[in-house]
Amino acid sequence: MEPACKRHFIQDSCLYECSPNLGPWIQEVNQNWRKERFLDVPLCKEDCQRWWEDCRTSSTCKTNWHKGWDWSSGVNKCPAKAVCRTFEFYFPTPASFCEGLWSHSYKVSNYSQGSGRCIQMWFDPDQGNPNEEVARFYAQAMTSGAIYPGRGLFIPSLALILPLLLLV
Repeated sequence: MEPACKRHFIQDSCLYECSPNLGPWIQEVNQNWRKERFLDVPLCKEDCQRWWEDCRTSSTCKTNWHKGWDWSSGVNKCPAKAVCRTFEFYFPTPASFCEGLWSHSYKVSNYSQGSGRCIQMWFDPDQGNPNEEVARFYAQAMTSGAIYPGRGLFIPSLALILPLLLLV
């Protein structure tokens, strides 16, 4: 993996593991390796484009990194008979990459960074966290009965959105 590509995956992990602003998109799941996931987080189009550009010449063997790895050696390896090819082969567009890589954890937004309507993977923390405004906007829209921006009507449990409501 090219260093520029790896940098985005590190940032993605930090967002996933540490961001307090993904509450509106947390869904309960019944999987043996996790009980929650986020779904259809509106990722700013520039972040997706840059991530894809920096990774398109790196190699992978799968289109969905959430499942299907060979863990028999204790580390994840490509499944038998999987062919390593460029990311661009498996993901011909930025949207196919950002939306498919983690089973639709992200949905590429039509909005740009700074709009207050999409989650930014990259921002200057000295200027504040722009994702706070985004989380408030979507939490309010979801609790008012608005249509969920990703896949239709979304009714989160109060336990999932209470921390965000307290911010408002």
